Amino acid sequence: ESGPVNHRIEIFTVPQFMAGYLGVDLAQPLAPDVWLALAQQRLRTTVGGAVYHDDVGLETVRQRFAWYPHDVWLYLLAAGWTRIGQEEHLMGRAGYAGDEIGSALIGARLVRDVMRLCFLMERTYAPYPKWFGTAFRQLACGPALAPVLEQALHAQSWQAREEHLAAAYETLGRLHNRLDLTERMPEQVRDFFGRPFRVMALHGFSDALARAITDPAVQAIARRPLIGNVDLVSDNTDLLENNGWQPILRTLYRP
Repeated sequence: ESGPVNHRIEIFTVPQFMAGYLGVDLAQPLAPDVWLALAQQRLRTTVGGAVYHDDVGLETVRQRFAWYPHDVWLYLLAAGWTRIGQEEHLMGRAGYAGDEIGSALIGARLVRDVMRLCFLMERTYAPYPKWFGTAFRQLACGPALAPVLEQALHAQSWQAREEHLAAAYETLGRLHNRLDLTERMPEQVRDFFGRPFRVMALHGFSDALARAITDPAVQAIARRPLIGNVDLVSDNTDLLENNGWQPILRTLYRP
């Protein structure tokens, strides 16, 4: 075949690219609500990969987005533990009530929340779903945790599922303490208010992390329910990939 070829190459300045891809104005400070409205898969793309020649200041911009400000990070960690705390007891309770499908679904959600928290603990942006598991295995904790989480996903009963999830939770507890962000927290699961379901977040990880926040702007956000960033609010592809939603998303974190 012959004829004109569209190489699909577009040329932008760095500020133009960041405005189009992340939806941010590099001339403005990155407030907490801006950070929380950014999808991690887009942040990962922005800072990942090698730059072999840079005479336009790209690397300086990439460094600016390398990771969350400290207190935004604390908030996200607290939100991650909150998500686990909201459902860790429901996996067993659904199974106990005879709903194996429901128990398995909740268990799978908890596996994803454990993985998300691991990305946060290792200060690594999570990719989009196709590469989520692959990138998880590349984390420092991945080789040890991945087999445990696979067993949780493949478990045929809620009791077996709980056994593997409990092991994963205890690993999270140890990883949390290694970060030295809060007072030392328990590293063993406990019963859910005396009921036969083993849980971890009930020890108060979220509250301890929220107490460590000192930035007034983030403190104000953390005084409301800890919903986390856009990735924790929704996994809808159009919401995560369309920057047009960002002004609306930012209002979630404003008074």
